[in-house]
Amino acid sequence: MSLYFKRNFIKVELGIGRGKKLYDKRQDMAKKESERKIERAMKQAI
Repeated sequence: MSLYFKRNFIKVELGIGRGKKLYDKRQDMAKKESERKIERAMKQAI
């Protein structure tokens, strides 16, 4: 994820990540959906 210059060399630092588990995705999706519903309700109340 970054580059380093050292003398005549260029060093590259890479990062490896893992995807979320299915249950983590479900929790995040439910949270986002509830936040969207709240935003819609707030807009309609105005």
